[in-house]
Amino acid sequence: MLENKNNLKAWLYLSPALLLLVVFTFYPLFNAFYLAFLKDFNFLLRTIEGYTLFGNFKIVINSPNFKQAMINTFVIVFVSVPISVMVALFVSVALNSIKKLQGVFQTIYFLPYVTNAIAVGMAFAFIFHQQYGLINTMLDWIGISPVNWVGTGATWSNAMFSLLVYTVWGGLAFKIMIFLSGLQSIDKQYYDAARIDATPRKRVFSRITVPLLSPMIMYIVITSFIGAFKAYSTVIGMFGPSLGPKGNERSLITFVALVYDALQHSGSIGAMSEAAAAAIILFLITLVFTLVQMQISKKRVHY
Repeated sequence: MLENKNNLKAWLYLSPALLLLVVFTFYPLFNAFYLAFLKDFNFLLRTIEGYTLFGNFKIVINSPNFKQAMINTFVIVFVSVPISVMVALFVSVALNSIKKLQGVFQTIYFLPYVTNAIAVGMAFAFIFHQQYGLINTMLDWIGISPVNWVGTGATWSNAMFSLLVYTVWGGLAFKIMIFLSGLQSIDKQYYDAARIDATPRKRVFSRITVPLLSPMIMYIVITSFIGAFKAYSTVIGMFGPSLGPKGNERSLITFVALVYDALQHSGSIGAMSEAAAAAIILFLITLVFTLVQMQISKKRVHY
């Protein structure tokens, strides 16, 4: 009787969170799967012509921007994530060794996490400006001619480089915060023993710090991959709705942008189903990479 009463209390305490999950997570997820298999769905009239298994998915895959969106998304994922994780780890180790003004430096590195992504993107667009941007000013100091990073007619490689710099910088704050909390929880006896044995710092880092941080490293890698697959606001922040520099519009379109493109035409027949199909494709790709990383973590992570 007492156990049933405790279970009832537990469900009552959990009910607000469960209600929010049902309304804002589970229902949209199941609804997206449902919409993806509707044929010629009219969002305004709520009418359909029937059901289709792969029709909407084929439309998305055959769309003119699908290939470019895949390329851009994978470049952002597989370039920005490894770099940001490594940079965040080294910065965290350096901050953890600083005793004076540690809180000040932690606050400075944490600021991007609470700053509007669109505003920061606009700032980075200014930094990479061809005529009076900070990057080209620094290049001029060493005798290198100004580079057209984000201006009219900028190449895909230059625009992507500037976007990756912004993406890496913007993703450091959360990673540094997690790594610092992990470093501060490591038992100092390991470092004391290494100090007594006169172990080189590189070996201490590779044999003590990294293995003991491996659960957090894997957590950061997985969440960073998921976040990078959803890249959209960073591109909007730097390049606006054109999703690329003028004269080379939509060259930096991402997979999430495909979903928004379809949603913008939700009044058209089938557009909502195409958006749902694109979202499911992205969900499945992200799920596959997450499962692979979880399998790898079973052999590489030390708990």
